[in-house]
Amino acid sequence: MTTIKTQRRNLAKSQAHYQEALKHMPLGVSSNFRYWGDEQTVFVDHGKGARLWDIDGNEYIDYRLGYGPAILGHCHPDVDAAARAAQPVGTVYALGTEKEVTVAKLIKEMMPAAELVRFSNSGTEAVMAALRLARGYTGKDNYVTFEGSYHGLFDATMWTADPDDMKDQSKDPKVITYGQGIPQLVRQLFWQVPYNDANRLEEVLKKNHDTIAAVLIEPILGNCCGIPSKPEFIKAVRELCTKYNVLMIVDEVKTGFRVGKGGAQELYGIEADIFTVAKAVANGYPISAIGGKEEIMRKYGKGVAHGGTYTAQAMSLAAAEATLSIMKNTDALERTAAYGKAMQEGMGKVLSKRGIPHSFTGHYSMSGLFFSAEAPTTYRNWKLSDYTFYDTMAGYLIDMGVMCEPDSREPWFISAAHDQKCLEETLGKFEEAVDLTLEELSKGRDTGEQKLMPGISG
Repeated sequence: MTTIKTQRRNLAKSQAHYQEALKHMPLGVSSNFRYWGDEQTVFVDHGKGARLWDIDGNEYIDYRLGYGPAILGHCHPDVDAAARAAQPVGTVYALGTEKEVTVAKLIKEMMPAAELVRFSNSGTEAVMAALRLARGYTGKDNYVTFEGSYHGLFDATMWTADPDDMKDQSKDPKVITYGQGIPQLVRQLFWQVPYNDANRLEEVLKKNHDTIAAVLIEPILGNCCGIPSKPEFIKAVRELCTKYNVLMIVDEVKTGFRVGKGGAQELYGIEADIFTVAKAVANGYPISAIGGKEEIMRKYGKGVAHGGTYTAQAMSLAAAEATLSIMKNTDALERTAAYGKAMQEGMGKVLSKRGIPHSFTGHYSMSGLFFSAEAPTTYRNWKLSDYTFYDTMAGYLIDMGVMCEPDSREPWFISAAHDQKCLEETLGKFEEAVDLTLEELSKGRDTGEQKLMPGISG
């Protein structure tokens, strides 16, 4: 875990609240990813636009955005007003409401592959439902995932290449679980292949396509530096799935309605058989969707089970309608990407001036910063690298009020609410954080406590 500096911030209230929370909740939080250590775990008071404030009153420019959902910024007035207006509809009835069709139509208009749509509550639920649908439609049980991918917290996808088994590049690393409680029997159901390697995928499909229902792919690795699919790779995945009669599930939980109005599928010029969207659909209100080809989607209710007590709740639907309408009818996504581009250019100037090798990965709206002249194209590239510089710098940035992800795997997310003031403040603090990092790592080099990134001199 990154050690987050607290030289500038006062976290006394957060620290006291953490001790109280620990009495009532494991780790004191409702998600393992929100725990940053006993002394550094932050509790939010409120957010507005591109900024958030913690309970100690510290202000941050937010580049995490809840891992991406707040595409328009926190507490967007039009989205929140739409959600409030839907309150009189009520909560749940175990019946449908009119706005389900309204939002489904919007998704169909924006996503070319969305011939039919079904709603769920979270990205994890949507991917679970998509994989079940693929199995039900094909009558096959197995599936393929890629190294470095993240598809939610459920047993079928909580597997990763073992970083301790990567040193010998002549062989594939073992595939292990993300944690305890995941049955080892699940390992028999899937193949995991290197990202951006269509030849390896074809080897698996050629030998095993009779048992494989689907290839599950993130078009941009949302939990691994924002590493993107090479255009020729993702198009080859589409062709191989068609060739071997295997469904292509495109997981757009993070990229959907963020990297383009039609998601990454529009960006790459491909169409999934089934896809999932979630995070940016309703600017943070809980909703997700599964979309896909009509023949496949019609299996829901005709052999394949899908549902949920809270699915398509009225306030979330209203927020989704408002959010999608803004993204469809305004330049919000163009402005988001332009900001991300300007931020990368500014950071690049700071790093180049100091002779620090660097590269950026992903899309301007969700990009990773990598301290190497060559951007990573696979999970192995990232995992075998030295990310000491990023981890150290992130600690300084957060302490200065730039809320980036402390773990270098997670991209920086941009919203339409980030403005010129945010950019200037970010770049100024970024320059200061880089210099502090160089100083700290130089001292570490002298004492043998830490190592510098290759090519960086203190």
